[in-house]
Amino acid sequence: MLKVRGYSKRKSQKQIPLKEVENRNEQFEYISCLKDSFKLDDNPVLSIDTKKKELLGNFYRDGKIYTKETIKVYDHDYPSYAEGKVVPHGIYDLSENTGYMTIGKSMDTSEFMIDNLENYWLNEISKNYNNADTLLILCDGGGSNSSRGFQLKNRLQALSNKLKIKIKVAHYPPYCSKWNPIEHKLFCHVHRAMQGVVFKDYQTVKELIENTKTASGLNVKVSINSKIYSKSEKLSQNEIETLNIIPDSFLPKWNYAILPN
Repeated sequence: MLKVRGYSKRKSQKQIPLKEVENRNEQFEYISCLKDSFKLDDNPVLSIDTKKKELLGNFYRDGKIYTKETIKVYDHDYPSYAEGKVVPHGIYDLSENTGYMTIGKSMDTSEFMIDNLENYWLNEISKNYNNADTLLILCDGGGSNSSRGFQLKNRLQALSNKLKIKIKVAHYPPYCSKWNPIEHKLFCHVHRAMQGVVFKDYQTVKELIENTKTASGLNVKVSINSKIYSKSEKLSQNEIETLNIIPDSFLPKWNYAILPN
């Protein structure tokens, strides 16, 4: 009877924006041009973000897996019963269709993000871009990727100095993080690979993420970062003035470059 009257089962779709952001569409068009330009010059385009944090221990996780016995977990997800925290940070290379995931154990900070980027750049990513003279980073505008704060810029400056490479940054507008390529090119597949499995230890999480595959040939490399991070103190005005930041002429609040000092 329902089908005859035009009813069908549907899932809710997140299509109603909470807020209209000025220059939203212009920034999307600009990012699209940046990606094309960097790929044409054989320079890397990296999409960066931190996936949802998880508790380590015998806790319920949504999803089903094949098993002969009932999987029994705690009936409440109290952090005090956790054996640790899982902070999954990701880097997605748009040209190589390769994901680089880091499993952190403490906090999602700009230092944590830059340490992961440096590790993968030196050991993995740079091998595919021997002649790269600049790097494009696509990221959200909040949290450890804040477009307004200076902690991220300060860490990027140190990385730029060390690698001797120009770093271009483009932030997605507020309320637009789901369009960051890493969300639908890497995180959704990683999420599927981890569904229903209890995170008993960090090695289990690492192996699950490493098993992430897609028909398009996605490859995921994983490392564990055991360093303990804490919130950094605010930069002084003198420290801010030493940063070699070149704001874009187009929407400089979201787009800028950092050059080696």
